[in-house]
Amino acid sequence: VFQKLSTSECYFINGTEKVRFVERYIYNRQTEVMFDSDVGLHVGFTPFGERAAKDWNSDPARLEYKRTAVDWYCRNNYEASRPFITERR
Repeated sequence: VFQKLSTSECYFINGTEKVRFVERYIYNRQTEVMFDSDVGLHVGFTPFGERAAKDWNSDPARLEYKRTAVDWYCRNNYEASRPFITERR
């Protein structure tokens, strides 16, 4: 049995003042590649992940797409979910 998945996470500090987007690519419970918007690049953690990160980091269009995910993915979803997350008692 093999397991392959990816996760996208948004970290919010003080509302949307400071937002961090993290995307992980995982194979058999081990993170192979991670993109962190604070770093702005893909980082590889395995030999395969290092090759993939090098390839992905050489594509300016892919990097720009990932770097702007803070706005189109995180902030957009925060505004849609805010009434249910922050205004409930």
